[in-house]
Amino acid sequence: MRNNMRHYYRVEDMRSERRIRNNRLRRRREMHKNFLLFVMTVCLIVACSISMSTFRSSAQDDTVKPSCKYFKSITVSNNDTLWSIAEEYMDETHYDSVNEYINEVIRVNTLQDDTICYGQSLIIPYYDELDAV
Repeated sequence: MRNNMRHYYRVEDMRSERRIRNNRLRRRREMHKNFLLFVMTVCLIVACSISMSTFRSSAQDDTVKPSCKYFKSITVSNNDTLWSIAEEYMDETHYDSVNEYINEVIRVNTLQDDTICYGQSLIIPYYDELDAV
């Protein structure tokens, strides 16, 4: 009888070990599945946010009209300075400062400094709306 009981306990132990092992495998598979689901969800969210941001940035506001940079030749008048010329021709949406615009005028005309003379011809950059074709 005693021997029989030992055998019974061993069989029970083996069953419970098998059940424990199966439960571990099931939990591991479940965790693996949940992890894959999490990774796929994160990838989907990232892909959607990237596509929405590119969609939003490619959308163009109808009120903003594209403009083109042009150059024009002018003759310096009696009281003209580069600052007064900049005040007349500079577009603030394309230049951060008056000095930036004046430096471009100096560079385009290969001037040594910001000194200009009456009667001198200058090439002046300006922006104008692009005509729809």
